[in-house]
Amino acid sequence: MSSTTALAGKTIVIIGGTGGMGFSAAKACAAAGANLVIVGRDAKRSESARIVIGDRCRAVAGDAADPQTAERAIAAAVDAFGRLDGLYHVAGGSGRRFGDGPLDKITDEGWQTTLHWNLDSLFYSNRAAVRQMLAQASGGVILNMASVLAFSPSPGHFATHAYATSKAAVVGFTKSTAAYYAQQNIRINAIAPALVETSMAGRAANDPAIMHYVASKQPLDGGRIGQPRDLDGAAVFLLSDQARWITGQTLIVDGGWSVTEGQYRSPAE
Repeated sequence: MSSTTALAGKTIVIIGGTGGMGFSAAKACAAAGANLVIVGRDAKRSESARIVIGDRCRAVAGDAADPQTAERAIAAAVDAFGRLDGLYHVAGGSGRRFGDGPLDKITDEGWQTTLHWNLDSLFYSNRAAVRQMLAQASGGVILNMASVLAFSPSPGHFATHAYATSKAAVVGFTKSTAAYYAQQNIRINAIAPALVETSMAGRAANDPAIMHYVASKQPLDGGRIGQPRDLDGAAVFLLSDQARWITGQTLIVDGGWSVTEGQYRSPAE
């Protein structure tokens, strides 16, 4: 099966599919032959992304943390393409500006907001997808977005403990649900990236000290911040039948982060 046909005839819903890693994945899935429904908060941006991807794409505007959004997106997929084959949940975010940080400094709002964005939204989408896949009785695949911070902390620059907790919970949720639905041939996996250049990563990407650290912490390809496209191959693979015997796994796509110490030197050194 070639990379241009890996998802041929498959219908994939991408929650958070209009920017950053989600939009890059949407373009890669379309190139691999998939029918798509992409979900983003902003209606104009969602429609613009749909136009870029092409005729086999539909757009749904809505907040991923609203339980109705995923249900509307999956209904749109079934209406347009007849079925749902896969869900990729990318949506989430950092609660740093609401008070996430080290445990002794986390505010109630920081904790609740971070878990709402990263866990409630994923729960809503996964539940809606599983219900549709069970109704179809034809299996399917779910791919969730975790983070390397779930199991490889970086206290010097990335001490947001609510965020790390939420992403560790994604790993546990993925494994637990994968075990339960394996007999229905519903595969559930996760991807765990390190630092990738997206709007959420703006603080880090514009901090010379952090970028100096990342150059040694993510040493692959010369030592650099990740790009959304770095995750595309993993996403297409896990959503495709090439991964038909893989479930309950978290694929780490981190440029070497989790196996590298990283150096806390100043840029001047």
